[in-house]
Amino acid sequence: MVRLLLRWLVTSVLLLFVVSALTFVLISFAPGDAARAILGAKGTSEQYAALRQSLGLDDPLPVRYWEWLQGVLHGDFGASIFSNQPVTEIIASRITPTLTLVISSLLFSTVVGVALGVASARRRGVGSRLTDIVSLLGISIPNFWLGLVLVAVFAVKLGWLPATGYVPFEAAPTDWFKSLVLPVVTLGIGGVAVISKQTRDAMSAQLDAPYVAAMRAQGLPERSIVFKHALKNAAIPVTTVMGLMFVGLFSGTVLVENVFAYPGLGLLVVRATAQHDIPVVEGVAITFAIFVVLANLAVDLLYGWLNPKARLT
Repeated sequence: MVRLLLRWLVTSVLLLFVVSALTFVLISFAPGDAARAILGAKGTSEQYAALRQSLGLDDPLPVRYWEWLQGVLHGDFGASIFSNQPVTEIIASRITPTLTLVISSLLFSTVVGVALGVASARRRGVGSRLTDIVSLLGISIPNFWLGLVLVAVFAVKLGWLPATGYVPFEAAPTDWFKSLVLPVVTLGIGGVAVISKQTRDAMSAQLDAPYVAAMRAQGLPERSIVFKHALKNAAIPVTTVMGLMFVGLFSGTVLVENVFAYPGLGLLVVRATAQHDIPVVEGVAITFAIFVVLANLAVDLLYGWLNPKARLT
């Protein structure tokens, strides 16, 4: 366990450094100019030059990155170029909607995907083909297109759900739930496809294993065999897929939050990139990377719990 934590810590530090460096370089070379975005098209050349100098945008790229990195090491992620608001405050105000969306999407994908996978593994035949069809559709349909279709049907035509926005839970639990339905389905449908297929394959292998035949010969209830024994063993590969999905969902929020005007980190980073607001983009990138390394640790710990042999490696 100690070796696992040390390895995770070293890997996490290296990952955060690489992510921050690559993000800083890529956003610096992206088309656009923060000074022009702030002053608009009516600014003069002298005004652009003065603003760039005051913002430190004329300094060499390594110098700017080193200054930013020094601030991060002291707990200071800088301030937005546009609003002058601390980046930590901006992210703190946006992180709850994004985490709510990601976690809800993961739960939706897991519950529906595992249910479909288990049912398909038990019934085979038509159930297996149905899982393949769901998987193919879920993987093939683009998130942004599905989101637009769901808005057109359930928000515009039927009027059952809101088309955009997010309602905090403490403000109105019912409206909070309604504001999540369309974004969660849009973001999580691909995960349903992957998890259902992975569960079906893993459960089929477990149900055909000799120990299951022995349990049936002993007269154990089928429900106990399936959910207490086979599903636990089949959960090992499914857990790995869930960890990868959790990471992928954060990147998916960039599109989904823009489709639904959802006030999270995905919408924030798109607007900050368009404005060339490097401190905000860096802050969001580091935040996403932190969740990635935490997800990797959680998967390793859960894998060790499900498979005791893994704890020895």
